[in-house]
Amino acid sequence: MKKSLFLALVLSFIGSVFAQQTDVQKVESTVSKSEIEGHIYFLASDELKGRQTGSPENKIAALYLANMLRSYGVKPIPETDSYLQTVELKKTSGASKAILKIGNFELSKVASITKTNTNYKGKAVFVNYGLEEDYKKVDVKGKYVFTYVGTKDNNDMRYAFSLIPKKTELAKKNGALGIIEISNIDDNIWGRVDHYFNGDQMKVSDKESASDDNFAYLLVNDNKEQISEVLKSKNETDVEVTVEGIQKSTIYSQNVVGVIEGTDAKLKNEYIIYSAHYDHVGIGKPVENDSIYNGARDNAVGTVTVLSAAKNIAKYPTKRSALFILFTGEEKGLLGSEWYVEHPVVPLDKMVYCFNSDNGGYNDTSLATIIGLNRTTAKEDIISSVAAFGLKAIDDPAPEQGLFDRSDNVNFAAKGIPAPTFSLGFTAFDEEITKYYHQVTDNPDSVDYDYLFKFFKSYVLACRKIADNPKTPFWVEGDKYYDAGKKLYKK
Repeated sequence: MKKSLFLALVLSFIGSVFAQQTDVQKVESTVSKSEIEGHIYFLASDELKGRQTGSPENKIAALYLANMLRSYGVKPIPETDSYLQTVELKKTSGASKAILKIGNFELSKVASITKTNTNYKGKAVFVNYGLEEDYKKVDVKGKYVFTYVGTKDNNDMRYAFSLIPKKTELAKKNGALGIIEISNIDDNIWGRVDHYFNGDQMKVSDKESASDDNFAYLLVNDNKEQISEVLKSKNETDVEVTVEGIQKSTIYSQNVVGVIEGTDAKLKNEYIIYSAHYDHVGIGKPVENDSIYNGARDNAVGTVTVLSAAKNIAKYPTKRSALFILFTGEEKGLLGSEWYVEHPVVPLDKMVYCFNSDNGGYNDTSLATIIGLNRTTAKEDIISSVAAFGLKAIDDPAPEQGLFDRSDNVNFAAKGIPAPTFSLGFTAFDEEITKYYHQVTDNPDSVDYDYLFKFFKSYVLACRKIADNPKTPFWVEGDKYYDAGKKLYKK
């Protein structure tokens, strides 16, 4: 009897100690620097070959992540025994051959943007930047057109890509068969462009798409100004365009999903999403004999950030329920998250916040950069959590990059779900970022793990505070997605 009483008192004492633990103590008891290193070194290892969507190595990464969730005590997708959500994708391969002949020279730095096999021999007309006024008084019907990238005032490549639909529409409207867009960029930037457009491209299988046609949109790199030299003397010239080897198929990849039920009788019906993408860009052009784009920063770091939250919340559940989602296909166009919001495992209006984690790199280890920090009412929870571990939270310092709309969070935001992205500290998208962003140099041994230790704890604490806050987080009034949120939650 005395033993039973003593045991009851001991258990009661232990329970009270756990109950009195602060959130900071709970975070520090589960987040381990060595575990962070171990996960990142595995996910960004050469053996996983850059975790390309649809590859066997991408599936290995998914199984690894699913087993981590299982080991932490996170539950599988509701009403199933699986952590894997199948994502069906339509894949279009890169060209095996892409060549432009003009005059007496041949260009092989050609990217096929429209993924269309083409064999054309005929005329091409120069139409300046390919905008509406450039088609006046020129006949392009049944011909290709040459254009410069972007506009006269802005030839930034990212901006230039945003004009592709508009330029395509204008060229088709005027009867052109295709566009040959002329860039003049260094080999480093061209390498990224080539890797993206000449690699495999994908889209979700149930996404409506325009009917296939034979219109070709090619990007060429004229850094020796050979084309420009020809066009100085005449606006129309003979060209040969050859694009071959493009094939289409259906492939399957997977999101990794797990759930933890909340502890509050009412708030457990609200779910906080903790998300990151685990895919990267695979194998590409060799640089100093290295062709594997390991993706340590982008996005093994974000993936393991979410794993850290899963381990913590599984041990110390929050008032709101937790939904952990690790996406495939982000690098192919945010495909895993696009699939998920159309095939949610929990109704969208029960998901009240998406706390995404994605990274390009960092240049300031005193910061955590939250893309969209000032756009939701969870701002103070995030700021105070980051400060608790000696860092400072800032909002997007490079709005010209459009980062909010370039990660998986935007697919949730478009549905109305508040969705910022928690990123490594940076003050500008500068050389220190681009040195690693989508480069073979983004290896696990190049990362500052002392900084990551603080960064991960900051994220996990913010997760806890948002999930336990009596007030449901929402968009700040006036935000671009505020009205979509009101519609989703019937506010």
